[in-house]
Amino acid sequence: MNQPLLIELFTEELPPKALARLGESFAATIVDGLRAQGLAPAGGAVDTFATPRRLAVRVADVRARAEDRAVEVKGPSVAVALDASGAPTLALRKWADKQGARIEDLVRATDGKQDCFFHRSTAPGATLAQAVQPLIEQALAKLPIPKVMQYQLADGHTSVSFVRPAHGLVVLHGAQVVPASVLGLQSGGLTHGHRFQGEADIELPHADDYESLLAGRGRVVASFAERRSRIETALRERAASLGVSLGDESQVTPLLDEVCALVEWPAVYVGAFEREFLAVPQECLILTMRTNQKYFPLFDAQGRLDHRFLIVSNMEVADPSLIVDGNQRVVRPRLADARFFFEQDKKTRLVDRTPQLGAVVYHAKLGTQAQRTERVRALARHLASALGGDPQAADRAALLAKADLLTGMVGEFPELQGSMGRHYAIHDGESAEIAQAIAEHYQPRFAGDALPATVTGTAVALADKLETLAGIWGIGSVPTGDRDPFALRRHALGVVRMLIERPTAAAASAPTLRGLLDLAFAQFDQVPAVTPATDALHAFVVDRLRGWLRERGHPAADIDAVLAVDADRLDRVLPRLDAIAAFRALPEAQSLAAANKRIGNLLRKADGAATGVALDRALLTEPAERALDAAIAETAPRAEARLAALDYAGALTTLASLRVPVDAFFEGVMVNADDPRLRGNRLALLDGLHRLMNRVADLSKLAS
Repeated sequence: MNQPLLIELFTEELPPKALARLGESFAATIVDGLRAQGLAPAGGAVDTFATPRRLAVRVADVRARAEDRAVEVKGPSVAVALDASGAPTLALRKWADKQGARIEDLVRATDGKQDCFFHRSTAPGATLAQAVQPLIEQALAKLPIPKVMQYQLADGHTSVSFVRPAHGLVVLHGAQVVPASVLGLQSGGLTHGHRFQGEADIELPHADDYESLLAGRGRVVASFAERRSRIETALRERAASLGVSLGDESQVTPLLDEVCALVEWPAVYVGAFEREFLAVPQECLILTMRTNQKYFPLFDAQGRLDHRFLIVSNMEVADPSLIVDGNQRVVRPRLADARFFFEQDKKTRLVDRTPQLGAVVYHAKLGTQAQRTERVRALARHLASALGGDPQAADRAALLAKADLLTGMVGEFPELQGSMGRHYAIHDGESAEIAQAIAEHYQPRFAGDALPATVTGTAVALADKLETLAGIWGIGSVPTGDRDPFALRRHALGVVRMLIERPTAAAASAPTLRGLLDLAFAQFDQVPAVTPATDALHAFVVDRLRGWLRERGHPAADIDAVLAVDADRLDRVLPRLDAIAAFRALPEAQSLAAANKRIGNLLRKADGAATGVALDRALLTEPAERALDAAIAETAPRAEARLAALDYAGALTTLASLRVPVDAFFEGVMVNADDPRLRGNRLALLDGLHRLMNRVADLSKLAS
């Protein structure tokens, strides 16, 4: 009779940031294993549980024993298995012995290519009793454990390794305990409630009673998803009742996940701090509350920080005053520290801190932060000019950008670098543009992060990332596999996004990717350890560009077509991709793409014979080639005018009119004529057409 199977591993507190992944992995491995052995039906119900002190899964309709299954083993071909007289050969007899079968029990059948001998038998189904322990061991081995710890078992001499010490194992098939042993634990039906508010030991009569008994007697919400939903609902209801909000959702979500992994029976309470602390930049207070204390700061309708905050406690009590008071006493000194650092830091101007950067090593092979700052300044000035900004403002912002690394606040809270620089720059009397650029120059910090909003900020951010890319790549610290200790992939993607999404004042002055990489490497002329490698770094950045474009939904063929023509003017990539998408919808598209591919193949086989060869119209003898030449002469100026106006879609639409003469040319003209003059002239005609057609993208890559 099919029964639900419950497996629970009870442990000490698991790493909160990894708990959700641990629970999903634990359940997935066990479920996949049960289904692979025929012990659980595909698509059956699965309940996943994860709390700070347990990982568990319940699988519905698990069999005690899987159904027997037919097994067919392919043997030697008939040509090998039988001799000329049709008698079994030694090869067949040995293979049959290996299968434990008699010759007469073998079946002769085709494998789709030739006749072979097969041995067909019935294998007994796996039993749950035999399968469960290996499955649990496999599930534990596959857990994405951040860091393994070793601990001794109760016998005092046996050591085991796991993410945290484990203290209990439940394996229940319906009401029956299935024997298993892992991490020195024997399976049973005993689970455990909340550390302080629930029953210590809870005997489970049946697998289906798991979450109800834990909730009722144990004061534990076993489901991660249900617990998270309860917390979120309580937070939003409490915030709404106070007339405030939880703020930026992108910041709320990860904190909600982490807090859910810290509590088993959540309750939400309101705490507060003195309003005088609001004089400190709110980023400092928010970081302290979220990162150090796991509190949820609250905000008014204008996004200003409120003096109240929400606490997610692991205890639900009638009078939470002690809990609230305790949390307020803990957070108050941290806020006081933030205020102290802020007041002390303001006593020294950012510009007066910059000489100290000479004592801060950036990289052993690349020099100090002061030397790095000079390289970034040079790049920022150039970029500001190219982007239509103020080179002097970019230079000043780049000079001050790293100075806040020397402040007490950033020393205590490194996450605030840039943000605190903006506050200190404003206090020092720097312009709003320079202060904003200091804050923006780290952007984008992660995938999907906002780009700098100002031209000066964009110039300094690009300069900072290009300097990092060239310097780190130049000393040979190239990303490999999953290893990217200097976040070059992130820096490359930031460069890509800024060059694409931040328009320049004048298209003619827009920087090219290769030009910027050459300029970045040039800043290291006096650094012997750096070897310029523009080609390799260019390929690396373009690879990031390809991935980013694919994530935006552009077909791989379209991306290849566009980048094959120009992978340097990144500001023109998206318009050209949009033009390709519009071109694909034209009825002429596939025919022209196929013709373009054919022309490219002909020109490649000619090995450059047509390159630079002037077309001799006197040698155009066939009506179809004369008609194509006339069509090109009529179409080219209109297409060029569209291209000059950066109307890529219009240019491709104009070129679509060449379909009829191109098709007629290939139908009526022999390109590889015996006469070398005719052959060369026809190739020259096609070379001009090929170059005209591929100004927007390599259309041959669109051919299906």
